[in-house]
Amino acid sequence: MAESGSLSFPDGPRTDLEDAIESLVAQSERVMRAQGRLRALLRATQAVVEQSDLSRVLRSIVEAAIELVDARYGAMGVVNPEHDGLEQFIYVGIPDQDAAAISHLPEGRGLLGALITDPRPIRLADMAGDPRAAGFPSHHPPMTSFLGVPVRVRGAVFGNLYLTDHRDGDFSEEDEQLVEALAATAGFAVENARLLGEAQTLTKWMTAAAELSAAIISTSTSTGLDLVATRVGDVAEADLVTILVPDAHSGQLRVAAASGDDENSLRGSVLDPAAVFAGRVIEDAQTHSQPRIHEAEPDPLLSAADGATGPAVAIPLRTGPQFWGVLCIARGPDQPRFSPAEVEGAIDLTSRTSIALELARAAEDARRALLADDRRRIARDLHDHVIQQLFGAGLGLQALADRTGPGPDGEILGETIDRLDDAITQIRTVIFALSHRDEASVRHRLLDVVAELSGSVRRPPAIRFTGPVDLIVRDQLAEDVVAVARELLSNAARHARADHFSLEVGVLADEVTVTVEDDGVGIPADASYSGLSNLRERAVQRRGTFSVATSDTGTIVSWRAPTGSSPAAREER
Repeated sequence: MAESGSLSFPDGPRTDLEDAIESLVAQSERVMRAQGRLRALLRATQAVVEQSDLSRVLRSIVEAAIELVDARYGAMGVVNPEHDGLEQFIYVGIPDQDAAAISHLPEGRGLLGALITDPRPIRLADMAGDPRAAGFPSHHPPMTSFLGVPVRVRGAVFGNLYLTDHRDGDFSEEDEQLVEALAATAGFAVENARLLGEAQTLTKWMTAAAELSAAIISTSTSTGLDLVATRVGDVAEADLVTILVPDAHSGQLRVAAASGDDENSLRGSVLDPAAVFAGRVIEDAQTHSQPRIHEAEPDPLLSAADGATGPAVAIPLRTGPQFWGVLCIARGPDQPRFSPAEVEGAIDLTSRTSIALELARAAEDARRALLADDRRRIARDLHDHVIQQLFGAGLGLQALADRTGPGPDGEILGETIDRLDDAITQIRTVIFALSHRDEASVRHRLLDVVAELSGSVRRPPAIRFTGPVDLIVRDQLAEDVVAVARELLSNAARHARADHFSLEVGVLADEVTVTVEDDGVGIPADASYSGLSNLRERAVQRRGTFSVATSDTGTIVSWRAPTGSSPAAREER
């Protein structure tokens, strides 16, 4: 019997009570732990949905998953559209210097590829013991336990969430369930971020298209393609942008505009359509895109490094039946491929800019037509009125000179009549230029040279043409004649200090002659003849002659060459 004042329980009931209390404590601990993990899941979910930029969303998913299950390393692999590898790999836990020492980031092989092929969770205690493991590259930190969970967006696999090295050993089934719950929420966050990113991308491209269209319409079509290439390079964040124009006769592609890597060497080059990615557009007039390619064939229009070419897209520039060319946009191998939103925006931009180019060309044609009408009117007025009046004045002066007879007054009248004849010749040259404008004509090119020089001298140079200049002086010979005339006129304007100087170009007996005469101070004996030496060399190369007659009262420089000669023909002989 128990002592007075003491209380005791039988051993059996007491043991049962202790077991019940321990069970309640354990149960409460499990409840508290579950509540803690649920709170952690809520915090992770909140951290993910608070972001709007897709790159930040992806990194926040990885960071939240690591904290949720207490993993050492984590990563998100974005599956490319063809589901044959990873397009993007976001890692957390590996220091940047260690990541830089690894030869390349994972591309979706081994266990990572297994999750792409069969998008179901994978949980392993030891990665190395799994037959699907492909091992680690050099400088990669060792990893043991593994948990991989797919992230779905609207039922389609967007990417995979990878976690390794649980700090307490292995990942549990509960860890897997929590990460799956986080991945489900992450899918909605990714979708929202993608939609926002696509809207921002389209807005950026549409803004650029509007700005480009306005700029093209207000400028010359000769600079329109350069504007397009430069602006597209900025919007697309591309390494190289080229615009190719097909040649109707040869079928080759000419690089009409370029912006980015090697733009100076590419501009103006001619390429075989079969040898470049952009040539596919010529075949079917459709937009083509391609991802990064390892060990690809060399293509001057694509950005390459270490044997790999980066992603690219080629889009036709056309308005109805008018085919302007091909816009090719290329990124480096380490850059992401072009998203559907970017391709859509680029197609919209090319469509709008093609219309702007067509409108600019139509406006230029209209301006040229108006200018041609004005020129014809001015030429008609000069012919019908000015020349007739000058001719009549010249006849009156000639009659007066005949009555005056020999003497000082007669000489003055004779000089005046000569100047009137020279003025009539000049006006007839202007009438011809106004009435028969031909940009390829050597006459008009020489008139342009004289016009450029007229602003820097007191009195414009006189210009005369004799013989069939436009008919005979063509191609490379015309280039030499224009270059010689420009050099001689420039020298006379800069150094002669002349009141009058003239240019005469004539064709006679299979020979073209360029003569510049001035009434200046002449060429000093100690002057440098480097410019004249170049002109003499041009004449020698064409089996022609070059002569200079100078004194303190003026200079006459004459350049002659056979009309059928060429530098190439001379070298062959």
